[in-house]
Amino acid sequence: MNDFGNNLPLGKPTSYRDEYDPALLCPFPRAPKRAELGLDAALPFAGFDLWNAYELSWLNPAGKPVVAMAEFRFSCTSPFLIESKSFKLYLNSFNQTRFADFAAVAATVERDLARACGASVVVRLLPLSAVTGTAVAALPGRCLDDLDVVIDRYDYDPTLLDGAADPGRMVEETLHSHLLKSNCLVTRQPDWASVLIRYRGPAIDPAALLRYLVSFRRHSEFHEQCVERIFTDLLRHCRPELLTVYARYTRRGGLDINPFRSNFETDLPNWRLARQ
Repeated sequence: MNDFGNNLPLGKPTSYRDEYDPALLCPFPRAPKRAELGLDAALPFAGFDLWNAYELSWLNPAGKPVVAMAEFRFSCTSPFLIESKSFKLYLNSFNQTRFADFAAVAATVERDLARACGASVVVRLLPLSAVTGTAVAALPGRCLDDLDVVIDRYDYDPTLLDGAADPGRMVEETLHSHLLKSNCLVTRQPDWASVLIRYRGPAIDPAALLRYLVSFRRHSEFHEQCVERIFTDLLRHCRPELLTVYARYTRRGGLDINPFRSNFETDLPNWRLARQ
């Protein structure tokens, strides 16, 4: 683990601070993992990392607690991503801090996150009244999970995509699976996700795609890195003209992380799935 990894709070005794402290944020460079994938500054995708925060509170000027939910959108071109436990600790540091209003909190968070990740960040704070009654969504397209297939590989294996695409049959389709599981890069704790894949190009064998996704089951990387690995593998092995990969991870510590990568779409909804 490099110096960045050694500075992360993961797996270490933690003192939870309840007074505002932006120094709690731990950035992690995107470049080393992208280098593993053969990616350079000319990325084959655009996109963002969409975080939802369910545990956010501060004090108003009279000392009365305020609670809110929040959305944070980080560009995938930012030099750094934010380690999730440090983000949780940072948000907890607002608990006993007084702010004038929602706008003051949003401006503070936006400034701190931009400084940590090296790029602008879109911050949206939501009073609970704005999200009450929000429906649980279902991912669009065909679900792969009911396929009757034999699976015996649970270590990451991109060769499972070899020969998976049929160049004689061009299609445009949307597929999804709820069987994506990876592990934290540092603690090896399980990370659970649903993943949507939308593409146009040679038809991808659904059984091969499902086996490939399940092969992440023992793989250890951050959420953002897994999605970029899936995107890159599909691009190289299946040769789609257009490709989107969007994963919706279950929350941990009051945060869920939802990386979106595409070479033709600019956005997809911030769906809240059944496990989120």
